[in-house]
Amino acid sequence: MTTIEIVQKLWSLCNVLRDDGITYHQYVTELTYILFLKMAEETGAEKKIPKGYRWADLTAKDGIEQHQFYRKLLLELGTKGKNRVQHIYANASTNIDEPKNLQKIINEINKLDWFSAREEGLGDLYEGLLQKNADEKKSGAGQYFTPRPLISAMVQLTQPQLGERCGDPACGTFGFMIVADQYLKTKTDDYFDLTTEQQSFQRREAFTGIELVRDAHRLALMNAMLHNIEGDISHADALSSDGKAFNNYDLILTNPPFGTKRGGERPTRDDLTYPTSNKQLNFLQMIYRSLKTDGKARAAVVLPDNVLFADGDGQKIRADLMDKCDLHTILRLPTGIFYAQGVKTNVLFFTRGKTDKKNTKNVWVYDLRTNMPSFGKRNPLILDHFKEFIAAFGDDPYGKAKRKDLGETGRFRRFTREQIAKRSDSLDISWLQDDSVRNGDDLGEPADIAEEILAQLDLATKEMQELARLLGEAS
Repeated sequence: MTTIEIVQKLWSLCNVLRDDGITYHQYVTELTYILFLKMAEETGAEKKIPKGYRWADLTAKDGIEQHQFYRKLLLELGTKGKNRVQHIYANASTNIDEPKNLQKIINEINKLDWFSAREEGLGDLYEGLLQKNADEKKSGAGQYFTPRPLISAMVQLTQPQLGERCGDPACGTFGFMIVADQYLKTKTDDYFDLTTEQQSFQRREAFTGIELVRDAHRLALMNAMLHNIEGDISHADALSSDGKAFNNYDLILTNPPFGTKRGGERPTRDDLTYPTSNKQLNFLQMIYRSLKTDGKARAAVVLPDNVLFADGDGQKIRADLMDKCDLHTILRLPTGIFYAQGVKTNVLFFTRGKTDKKNTKNVWVYDLRTNMPSFGKRNPLILDHFKEFIAAFGDDPYGKAKRKDLGETGRFRRFTREQIAKRSDSLDISWLQDDSVRNGDDLGEPADIAEEILAQLDLATKEMQELARLLGEAS
């Protein structure tokens, strides 16, 4: 049984819980609670779980007794579990009301081919589930899950090195750090080529992150554990004073949350030069401030279009970025690759300078958006779509490789710092003729549009139902 087949089997069990009104995202969280126990048994990690609350203890019971024990188990592990176990089960509660549904899920998990799962990698299995959840637009989980082909391209271009501290201040399910770790493992025979001290650093210190959303933090911890990564993953707000500890990094890879801070509030941390209600602009500031000033520390950050052209503080922050860092490359991403249709995003690649002035001389812009196909479930983004950009970027993580300006008819062009200054430091630069706009067909595939509308309506309905439930409990 392959990993793909096991993932499909686990995902199909979600149908069992529909009568309990459980959403896809709730299902993955619930599945994490249950799978953790089984995977701990499979990997010999049960010593981290208190005796009496392990997989065998859960499967030894059935019916109402099993359901009651499961509720007790969640409470016990959330209060008395050790280290990461306690964090995974912190404030855990079940949404499964029917004992027969819980028992069916447990029984089906027990019957899976766990020998094959171990051989192919339990981490890959869990990543497959997270991918399924993100692909299912009704789950609303795409906001925590950056497409893996995009992550792979960003990691390949920034080239993580052994001994470097890599971080993600908005880590979601920890995907960037997982891929960075795998990138290095392929170059070192799973770290077996390293000394014991080097292995310890890579496992415990090389990859860290921060995540604000409790459920996403839970998934990140599980994901890291299954990939044998023990670096710190904090449950905190990177834009609060807690985020000030996130600093002195060699490499930052991240996709910060979009939108404004709740209620238009400004960040509570006091070390940002230009605090604003725009979360992405605040994240951009804290990211380039968190890099080492050795001329080699670098970042690749996914940001929406508004960061490129926002005036006021936006203009000041872009100017500050281009002073403190060499903003050498901007990749204009195609639409349709994220959870909301039509969201326009970019990847900014920059290297922190040794000084804080005049580090950006040229900005190279690669347009992977104009005249690209419409992406969606029927036409998924794959790594091969980045092939030409990767070749144009060159084999230099600091953006110093010789490049060819392809002019007004090509996708890759150079713009000097002086040219950008004349544009009021706007980085929202495009030059190609958009044939889809000219032909009036820039809306994407009708089926994808219809699916997106239905997904958003379904998600909004579930959110309203959850709000009504909470209000009912409060009264």
